[in-house]
Amino acid sequence: MVIMWTLIGLGVVAAIIFMVVIWPFFKIWMQATSAGAEISMGNLVGMKMRKVDIRVIVSAKIAMVQAGLDITTQQLESHYLSNGHVSRVATAMIAAHRASIDLPWQQAAAIDLAGRDVLDAVQTSVNPRVIDVPNANSGRQTHDGVAKDGIQLRVKARVTVRTNIHQLTGGAGEETIVARVGEGIVAAIGSADSYKHVLQQPDMISKMVLSKGLDAGTAFQILSIDIADMDVSDNVGAKLQIASADAAKQLAQAEAEKRRALAVALEQENKALAELHRAKLIEAEAQIPLAMADAFRSGNLGVVDYFRMKNIQADTKMRESVAGGDSRSSSTTTG
Repeated sequence: MVIMWTLIGLGVVAAIIFMVVIWPFFKIWMQATSAGAEISMGNLVGMKMRKVDIRVIVSAKIAMVQAGLDITTQQLESHYLSNGHVSRVATAMIAAHRASIDLPWQQAAAIDLAGRDVLDAVQTSVNPRVIDVPNANSGRQTHDGVAKDGIQLRVKARVTVRTNIHQLTGGAGEETIVARVGEGIVAAIGSADSYKHVLQQPDMISKMVLSKGLDAGTAFQILSIDIADMDVSDNVGAKLQIASADAAKQLAQAEAEKRRALAVALEQENKALAELHRAKLIEAEAQIPLAMADAFRSGNLGVVDYFRMKNIQADTKMRESVAGGDSRSSSTTTG
């Protein structure tokens, strides 16, 4: 009787252990086996010990097997332990397989570990994306180019791209496409002889930009470039000419002012020099009385000589006054 109760107790304990420990693994194992995904019980226990989310690995394995993809459990577990998004990579590979896109597991895992959204890349490869140029987040509304005749054109474009999966790892992103297309638009407008040619044939911008192979080294392939809007802006050439003329005018005015200042300075210098000479003349005239007095004392000048000199001076002043009066009267008569 004791043996029977012991066996019953051991059976109950075993059942409890099975329900608590073995049953979760057994349930997942049955789910995988019924779906055709070969995952052994030992693999499930090992993943649990390595702290791997068993349900994520099993769900991805079942989905990929059902889609006809042969991916091992070790590959899924390795990507999980590398902090990769197993479910996203599995979904991307299934989408690529159904779209007949060649996407090996190693490449998909590398794209995911590189920080790129591999599922979005596959979706963009199937359904091309339209990118606005310039980007609305850049703060610019248009790309502005100036034709050879000086007229500025403002252009908005739309670029249709699809993901180049084989260049997704290491390839430049969407910002590079936007920058290159914007540069190509400005260059195309600048090479036109007249803005009218661009308005008449806006597709010349698309053809010229596409011919430059702007998608080289990027993660995208440019399918088309369409001009969404084009407006005539300012006459930049005329504004530059006006600005140049204003600058030349200001330069000429500065040169003229410089010459005027030099002339004024020279005039003031001449006036100062004349005043200096006049002062010297006054100083010299002041010496005459002293010289005459000295001549009187030394006997070199007599009284008769002095009066004769005075008469000559008076006669000279009279002649000068008469001559001055004649010139004034003649000028009055002429007038």
